[in-house]
Amino acid sequence: MGRRRRVKVASVLIPLPVPEAFDYEVPEALTLARGDQVAVPLGPRLMRGIVSEVFETTGSNRRLKAVDSLLDDPALPSRVVDFVEWAGRWTLSPPGEMAATALKGLRAPRPRPERRVRRVGERAPSRATPARTGVLEALGERSMAGADLARAAGVSSGVIKGLIDEGVLEIIEIAAEAAFDRPDPDHAPASLNGDQAAAATALAAGVTGGGFRPFLLDGVTGSGKTEAYLEAIARVLRADPAAQILILLPEIALTQALIERITARFGAAPAEWHSGVAPPRRRQVWEAVVAGRCNIVVGARSALFLPFVNLRLIVVDEEHDGSFKQEEGLVYHGRDLAVARARIEGAAVVLASATPSLETLWNAQSGRYDWLKLGARHGTAVLPDIALLDLRQNTPDPQTWLSQPLRLAIGETLLRGEQTLLFLNRRGYAPVVLCRACGHRLTAPDTDSWLVEHRYTGRLVCHLTGFSMARPKLCPSCGAEDSLVSVGPGVERVEEEVRQLFPEARTAVFSSDTAPDARSARALIQRMTDGEIDILVATQAAAKGHNFPRLTLVGVVDADLGLRGGDLRAAERTYQLLAQATGRAGRADRPGRAILQTWTPEHPVLMALAAGDRDAFVEAEMAEREAASLPPYGRLAAIILSSENAAAVEKTANDLAQAIPNAERLEVYGPADAPLALVRGRRRKRLLVRADRDVNIQAFLRAWLARVKVPASVRLTVDVDPYSFL
Repeated sequence: MGRRRRVKVASVLIPLPVPEAFDYEVPEALTLARGDQVAVPLGPRLMRGIVSEVFETTGSNRRLKAVDSLLDDPALPSRVVDFVEWAGRWTLSPPGEMAATALKGLRAPRPRPERRVRRVGERAPSRATPARTGVLEALGERSMAGADLARAAGVSSGVIKGLIDEGVLEIIEIAAEAAFDRPDPDHAPASLNGDQAAAATALAAGVTGGGFRPFLLDGVTGSGKTEAYLEAIARVLRADPAAQILILLPEIALTQALIERITARFGAAPAEWHSGVAPPRRRQVWEAVVAGRCNIVVGARSALFLPFVNLRLIVVDEEHDGSFKQEEGLVYHGRDLAVARARIEGAAVVLASATPSLETLWNAQSGRYDWLKLGARHGTAVLPDIALLDLRQNTPDPQTWLSQPLRLAIGETLLRGEQTLLFLNRRGYAPVVLCRACGHRLTAPDTDSWLVEHRYTGRLVCHLTGFSMARPKLCPSCGAEDSLVSVGPGVERVEEEVRQLFPEARTAVFSSDTAPDARSARALIQRMTDGEIDILVATQAAAKGHNFPRLTLVGVVDADLGLRGGDLRAAERTYQLLAQATGRAGRADRPGRAILQTWTPEHPVLMALAAGDRDAFVEAEMAEREAASLPPYGRLAAIILSSENAAAVEKTANDLAQAIPNAERLEVYGPADAPLALVRGRRRKRLLVRADRDVNIQAFLRAWLARVKVPASVRLTVDVDPYSFL
């Protein structure tokens, strides 16, 4: 027998939902390395892929297809491929889909080339007028946009056109390349207090010392966490001008204020990366990051997948925020992946919050993270006084939602020329529409989600699916006429009440309905900052990181709402949300106060808020979690099944239940209907896995899912560390 030939093989991650990389033979003419982008055949077409490994093997009887070509696009740094593969294993997601996220910027079109004019050799115009001579002198040896040249020479565009027609000037196209100015760490240093300076020094030392270093930057609202980490960034850039820094924010609406602060501090604007950035600009950012031409990126969670070549520091601002959890498509938690990316890069990561998540606090308490504390507000600002207002003794009038003491406080605030924020944990006009005759609650078709009345549009809306309908005349259940009533307050109903009580006040609503995109949110925030609004009725959108100097009163209309959530994080989420909302008051030189309307002032969450005793709340909540071995003392994962075919979901759920592997220190609950068992016409079932902290829950899930064939009609989603229990 002849010797089998040795072949070089490349494992290629293809951006498709397939469970592993595909192997291809590498032609002798090609030299490939990990991270290279290649074109490979898949069925009848060529696909872009990322090389994850190159190895030699003995040829087998089954001939591999060959790599078609090496693409001109930049290779992904090897550590980016490490991160993509790790994230796929951690979340049990196809690595190709993670790779697709890393290539997202390249899928965008390049910006249109810039049209410029330049001199053609030494050609001179047939008739030299002062205007033409001025154009040629202003242009010199350069190329310029025609409009810029006309302005520089002080002539009309007709003069430029005449010189082009004569062949003295020619039009050329220049590929548009984003120029990101280098940030100057000494441009405008901030004045820091002792706590801020100590935190900045510790952070900078953690970065410049090299290696993976996680930090919790724990400071009360208004304590100047941003100034502390910006100073740390300045010190990092002094030590290494090529260092790259990523700052993650939970909401697009927060990016503009931070970009302005970074620009003022460093004299150069950072790059932006989020869904509100135009695709051609995203491509420019991607290419600048992989070329090392961009130092600071401010972005949403998907910025974690950018191809940084010298990533030294990641900041996760408002790290507790639930928006860092991606629930659709690829399911992952941005905070957890940020820590993993920093570990893989050998970089520092800063988790910043006034109300850290219990998982992060647990890591800090146990010494896994360095714990930096900012205990006081910056400058002369002090924390607001928080009062619990017992609605059992101060019941609002029928069909109103603001109690008399809160109304008086709003009036006093108006008289002083200061601002009020009325906070609700919900959108719309009323959260439930029901029939007075039979009690039927209106839900969206094919969904268990309640319909919410919106007074602006006069329609009933499902906030889960986006379905909307006109308010019916008859109850769809019993047929009673004019029996449907709206129950409970939403922002629009509270706004209506405010306008009746204070007609002279300038009132506005801030919710995802009134400010659906980043531009409208920024405009509303600017109006509030400039003092053009007296009373802002708002949902969670206003409780995140905004700084309103004239705001001195925060009224929480229904402080009990989040406590009825019925999931493991309900109390934690409510504490964080209310602490953030009340923290908007008194952030400048005027003292602030917060009034929380509640039917249960004795609830531990609300008592801890009023006392300003976060430690007491954390201790009580941690004790409950520890007793039940729930995060951070245990681990959770969910399997969600959905299909338009209810029988198929039922059978798949039962098949999974029958196939559970034997495992110690681990339990599986379910299958059970998800709380929202019907969404967009799809039936949903859920199985929940709880494991001790040191159990490899991913390995258990892989072994389990390998035992069951899921039909094509059923969608199976794995959610490691679930945050939503709907």
